[in-house]
Amino acid sequence: MAYKIEFADGPQEGDVEFESNGVRVLVDPKSLVYLDGTQLDFVREGLNEGFKFLNPNEKDRCGCGESFNV
Repeated sequence: MAYKIEFADGPQEGDVEFESNGVRVLVDPKSLVYLDGTQLDFVREGLNEGFKFLNPNEKDRCGCGESFNV
C-alpha cells in the first residue's frame, strides 16, 4: 500500500471528511480501515519537508517511506 495525497474539488459519495486547523482531508471508505488512528503532520527535516504519516496499523515500511504493509 502507499500513501497518496491529491487535491479534490469536493467529496465523492461515501468519503469521510476530517478537518483540523482549517484543513479538510477526505478519505475514501475503502482506505479508512487501513488509516484508522493515523496522524498526519507536515515536518521539516534539514532541507527536506513534507507530510509524515504516523500510522499505528503499519507492520512494515519500505526504505523510501512511500509504501507500507498492514
